[in-house]
Amino acid sequence: MGAHTTNYTDTFIEVAVDCPVAQAEEPPLRASPSVARVQFDMLVNAPYRHTSDDVVYESQGRRKGLSREEFFAKGQPCLRASPLTKRYGWGVHSDSRGRIALVPAGSPRYRELADDPSLTHVTAMRSRR
Repeated sequence: MGAHTTNYTDTFIEVAVDCPVAQAEEPPLRASPSVARVQFDMLVNAPYRHTSDDVVYESQGRRKGLSREEFFAKGQPCLRASPLTKRYGWGVHSDSRGRIALVPAGSPRYRELADDPSLTHVTAMRSRR
């Protein structure tokens, strides 16, 4: 069986409908970085450098001591389940090569991407039922 992937192309992941913030927030710094902080640090100053798989692996698989092959041998939650999209108010844009960038909710760029009919639109998962 082949490796699973979390990558999207030409897609915009919009913040969850129950996201508690209207404007994007930076995840807090901690002695041991949270999943959200690892993902934020990878993406905030490196738009369109990484794929979703890169970010999900670094924030979860490597922290568990798994090789990339072991980690993606079974399906993994995509960035729709990320605390960045669910709690901290960040959208995620995937370009045609599957490279991703964070887009802050409340920004003109967020509105532009949310209104773009050429993209596939998905919403981050709700935190509560």
